[in-house]
Amino acid sequence: MAKNCPNILFIMTDQHRGDCLGCAGHPVVETPYLDQLASEGVLFRRAYTSVPACLPARMAIITGMDQWNHGRLTMTGSDALNFPTTLMAELAKAGYHTQGVGKMHFFPQRLLYGFHNMVLDESGRRYGDFVSDYHEWFDEHKEGAYDYRDHSIDWNSWMARPSHLPEHLHPTYWTASEAIKFLKHRDPTKPFFLWMSFARPHSPYDPPQVYWDMYINNPDIPKPYIGDWAAEFDYPTFDVNASFGRRSEREIHRARAGYYGNITFIDHQIGRVLYELQRREPEEYDNTLILFCSDHGDMLGDHHHWRKTYAYEGSSRVPFLIRFPKHWQLPRGQVLDQVVELRDIMPTLLDAAGVEIPESVDGLSVLPLCGKSTTATGKEEAQRKWRPFIQGEHSISNDPTWGNQWITDGREKYVWFHHTGRELFFNLPDDPGECHDLHADPIWQERVEVWRRRLAEINERRGDPRGRGGKLVPQPQGAMRLSPNYQRWKERA
Repeated sequence: MAKNCPNILFIMTDQHRGDCLGCAGHPVVETPYLDQLASEGVLFRRAYTSVPACLPARMAIITGMDQWNHGRLTMTGSDALNFPTTLMAELAKAGYHTQGVGKMHFFPQRLLYGFHNMVLDESGRRYGDFVSDYHEWFDEHKEGAYDYRDHSIDWNSWMARPSHLPEHLHPTYWTASEAIKFLKHRDPTKPFFLWMSFARPHSPYDPPQVYWDMYINNPDIPKPYIGDWAAEFDYPTFDVNASFGRRSEREIHRARAGYYGNITFIDHQIGRVLYELQRREPEEYDNTLILFCSDHGDMLGDHHHWRKTYAYEGSSRVPFLIRFPKHWQLPRGQVLDQVVELRDIMPTLLDAAGVEIPESVDGLSVLPLCGKSTTATGKEEAQRKWRPFIQGEHSISNDPTWGNQWITDGREKYVWFHHTGRELFFNLPDDPGECHDLHADPIWQERVEVWRRRLAEINERRGDPRGRGGKLVPQPQGAMRLSPNYQRWKERA
């Protein structure tokens, strides 16, 4: 291992919208530590997850593959899979000490996928006799006759309230504490790869009281975007875990206050970890690359939608920033608009570590976009030759009839619903909230046809029946949930 090979701290949140960072220009959310990291590296403003749900998003991260190649086109599939390789396996082979902390959402839940070790917070996912490390710890350390979920809010609810737990028992605090424990106990002769994965701001929207108080009375909390195409979702619902439906302004305000509180609490816990690393090993901190992202976003009532699985920006766009090691001679505080995706994380981190990128990886290292190992001319060329767009999907969404595919360059977005053939088209610079559907506007017909054809060609090329003869083919009975590659990796296991 090269002497200056960087440590890698990969920080991930769950269900964190791409617009919910201070450095991304959010009018309310406070993320001082993440803002500082962005100022020491690069912020990507057009970052997406191609399948906006927890499990498929994480498979893109660990394999570097697009969704057709890793196999999951929606939130399904619970088999142990034997991929050609994984991010953690490649780093371990290269001499890194690899550790996973927090939410991994793998199947089976203790499958290491190349980690040397994991300590897990799997929220409410308890399959068979599995109990997460956080829940075992919580039961040993709780200070009264209460349980983790006694605030009554479910895992996918729009409801919100302060946590009933002392701050030090909250899973967000535990995740940071376990990361600090690893930094204290790691092998000091090796560089480390630490994946610190928080289970929030994913619902329940339950920050500690002090973080709830930061936002609940703030009159500037943004109102939800409501599209001119969203009238059919404007109906009352009594389901406390509703995917669609109108909630009151008061309820939406509370949901956003709780969600923002969770984000700032996470940010402060990230600050704890950074402080401990700087205090204990300042030279190692200087030589640490930090990448921060999320698996997907949260609609938070936009267009009367909640949670994820949708093509819209609130669901599919994610935060993505990198803090460079101190000795890297790169401009700091860069803000880039190239379209990046979660599949790019594996090749980026391997590139940073000087590890050869396996042939199975579909993603691309983003470091040339930042100027790493290139001249100024090389940087401009890398940016010019970067992928022109990204394609995503979720084949059943939260309602099977709203399964979708979408394609975007971060400026224009085309959305297609394969059950009905319905279309939406948005011009994002003028309409970042996707409130105005332009798919039938005569002015935009040429652009709509370009995107329609591109999506059809992707489907046809990969063998998906949703594309044939350069045309999109509706699937009234529904689209496949797993690509043929899922069975391929299953048979290898």
